[in-house]
Amino acid sequence: MNLEDLILKCRSYRRFDENYSIKKEELLYFIKLARLAASAGNLQPLKYILSCEKDVNQKIFSCLRWAAYLKDWPGPAKGERPTAYIVVLGDKDIAQVFGVDAGLATQNILLGAVEKGLGGCIIASLDRETLRENLNIPPRFEILHVIALGKPAEKVVIEDIPPGGDIKYFRDDKDIHHVPKRPLEELILDIYC
Repeated sequence: MNLEDLILKCRSYRRFDENYSIKKEELLYFIKLARLAASAGNLQPLKYILSCEKDVNQKIFSCLRWAAYLKDWPGPAKGERPTAYIVVLGDKDIAQVFGVDAGLATQNILLGAVEKGLGGCIIASLDRETLRENLNIPPRFEILHVIALGKPAEKVVIEDIPPGGDIKYFRDDKDIHHVPKRPLEELILDIYC
């Protein structure tokens, strides 16, 4: 798969096949990819908690808020839940700002997941205090977001936003998840080349 194909398949998947178990070795591979991402000042302040254990997964799942635009959907049902998680943390003893580092590392993780036939979803809407308690996360670590991972059990398509259209993702009557994207010509203000 070339890079563009990987990126096109690297969507936010929210429903998974729970019969497929992600292995510890796969999670370690994803962190290897995250570790290779650029880091502001090369400080490398990110740390990770990895889980592919059902009991721990349930503790993480209970803290997550899923798909704000899908008002009537409470999140994946049993049988459709992620089979692994990566909790992304910022070490405040190393840095105070983690945005660029976290974005780059997370994208590497998700591209690695797609390469392996998996998918994921970055979740920043979560109950951080309960998650901190559930996983005994020391206060020096800022909980940035959680990456839910699994074998996708839904179809996600990208489409251009029509003129006057909305950016909100939605599911159609066939339960296909649609992600509207602004067209390329709307993104470029000027070209000097």
